Amino acid sequence: MTAEYKVHGDVAVITLNNPPVNGLGHATRLGITDGLSKANDDAAVKAIVITGAGKAFSGGADINEFGTPKALQEPNLLSVILAVENSSKPVVAAVHSVAMGGGLELALGCHYRIAAPGCNVALPEVKLGLIPGAGGTQRLPRVLGVETALNMIVSGEPVKSEMLASLPGQKLFDKMAASAESLPEEALAYARSVASARPLPLVRNLPCKHPLGDAYFQFARNMVKGMAKNFPAPGKCVDAVEVATRQKFDAGMLAEREIFINLMWTPECRALRHVFMAERAASKIPDVPADTPQRAIKSIAVIGAGTMGGGISMNFLNAGIPVKMLEMKQEALDRGIATIRKNYESQVKRGKLKQDKYEQRMALLSATLDYNDLKDADMVIEAVFEEMSVKQKVFEKLDEVMKPGAILASNTSTLDVNKIAAFTKRPQDVIGTHFFSPANVMKLLEVVRGAKTGKDVLATVMALGKKIKKTSVVSGVCDGFIGNRMIEQYGRQGGFLLDEGCTPSQVDKAIEKFGFAMGPFRMGDLAGNDIGWAIRKRRYTEKPDMKYSKTADLLCELGRFGQKTGAGWYDYQAGKRDAIPSKLVEDMIAEHRKSLGITPRKISDEEIVQRLVYSLVNEAARILEEGIASRASDIDMVYLTGYGFPLWRGGPMLYADQVGLFNVVQAMHRFARNPLDDAKFWQPAPLLAKLVAEGKTFNQ
Repeated sequence: MTAEYKVHGDVAVITLNNPPVNGLGHATRLGITDGLSKANDDAAVKAIVITGAGKAFSGGADINEFGTPKALQEPNLLSVILAVENSSKPVVAAVHSVAMGGGLELALGCHYRIAAPGCNVALPEVKLGLIPGAGGTQRLPRVLGVETALNMIVSGEPVKSEMLASLPGQKLFDKMAASAESLPEEALAYARSVASARPLPLVRNLPCKHPLGDAYFQFARNMVKGMAKNFPAPGKCVDAVEVATRQKFDAGMLAEREIFINLMWTPECRALRHVFMAERAASKIPDVPADTPQRAIKSIAVIGAGTMGGGISMNFLNAGIPVKMLEMKQEALDRGIATIRKNYESQVKRGKLKQDKYEQRMALLSATLDYNDLKDADMVIEAVFEEMSVKQKVFEKLDEVMKPGAILASNTSTLDVNKIAAFTKRPQDVIGTHFFSPANVMKLLEVVRGAKTGKDVLATVMALGKKIKKTSVVSGVCDGFIGNRMIEQYGRQGGFLLDEGCTPSQVDKAIEKFGFAMGPFRMGDLAGNDIGWAIRKRRYTEKPDMKYSKTADLLCELGRFGQKTGAGWYDYQAGKRDAIPSKLVEDMIAEHRKSLGITPRKISDEEIVQRLVYSLVNEAARILEEGIASRASDIDMVYLTGYGFPLWRGGPMLYADQVGLFNVVQAMHRFARNPLDDAKFWQPAPLLAKLVAEGKTFNQ
């Protein structure tokens, strides 16, 4: 049973016990209603306490039931709360640690509430593209006032119980316990003190008004529109709270339910729920059990003090793990340390980091010019130049000096991790950790599993990724892994679009309007066009039949490598990052077209977006088929956290599902008929063709 019933003298206690956060699954909901019936039938019981075991009162809905019939099976949460309100004996919620979503709505349905300090209180449904669906928008304004409640509902952010208890006129908590430890005893005493009180107070009967209703809600709507233009839920939160101030409680509940159900079917809500589940799924590796023993990582060595090495080091310093950086020259080391210092100092200046924290972090950093000084580190990450011969020297040296059992990681973005592992006598200890630049900011970490990487090494690095607050996604070994292998196809399409009649800014604007943080040409200028050039030169010998537009090579031959040289696809002014369309580049593209005998045509934004996004989808389907990624949602996480794919669209795979895979394939057939495109690439990946034939989707 996930809700335990015990009687303490004249008080019955119902304890939710559904770890880790006492989610309100069907069995738990049944347990609460059964417990209420028992207590009301027992003449010896005078009052009832509802509380949660372990580290939560309740975190709300049980995520294991998301999207299943059990989520709505009676008694649903609305029915449970109704049973609580209708109890003939007083029900006291004893909240501690976490009271969120449905957990907070359950507490609001109780007659009284006692809280331990330090409890995180929130209605976070907006983060899943929803509004609270069990009375949260109707009850919270009645106990906290309209403005405080609406701020909590629209942001979804947790607020501490003691902070809420200190608000003047609040009716959320009737009493604060001295501590979480004393809460059970204090709750029993409080329940006894209200045992004979009648009538039993109900939050639904409290008044709900705002003195400047019209003006306030208009102001709230304008604020929300500006901050969440691509998400419908925050605006709907305002609507639901406004109804609470204008209609009777039952009418407000009906309005809340209607809004909740309508939002549930929006693509944005589906995307946010998908992301929520995908993030959890990414940490689970099919053949690596959750209880796989992990290696202790108490210190890290980083090879290379450049942009990547410095950014990687900061992740571990932020997590309180000592880092030793190695460089070949003292000046390079000094430069790297100065950059880390500067990054932290700017955080201190902006009030994002306290001075003492900054000092603690810098104290964890040490530096050396000698490989032997790294020998005791538990893990070493190399961030040296992206060339196999350079990596070979580094890994042969590491194999020689590192202690047995140390994890040897490469920050390579495209190179073969199996080849790198073969430079050592311990391939089981070698893994790829592909950080994204800037490494101290970007959320994504591609964890590249070599053919011989030990399961314990993989489990350790995934846990470490969590510790340094990264979204870690496992990739198999292939050229470019998941993200860069897909982005190459996206970049190729960008080049063909230039050949056929687009300008760089037209392509960028179309994909940015779709929701990408940055179009392919602005992204190239930021990353450095010389990086793509080096990859293409490698391709010309390795894959001579792969077709590219020559415009990017012509750009690089002019020395226009992007922001770092002040000129790329766009022109840049010193000290500014604004991309200014370049007449020189547009003339160069037109000249190149002419030399190929191409007559430019007008290309719609719709075609631009479809060619760029569907190229990602088709390559991703091949990646899935080859087992490089274990699930479609992992690919979505890579693109949402590393490549600026719009969150409200849920990633390329979910977006393709929502458009309809049949429609995606139809578009691919159209593109294959374009003589200036790459017909071979647009043959749908076998997995994609199979899903269409079976009427299935990537995310079943």
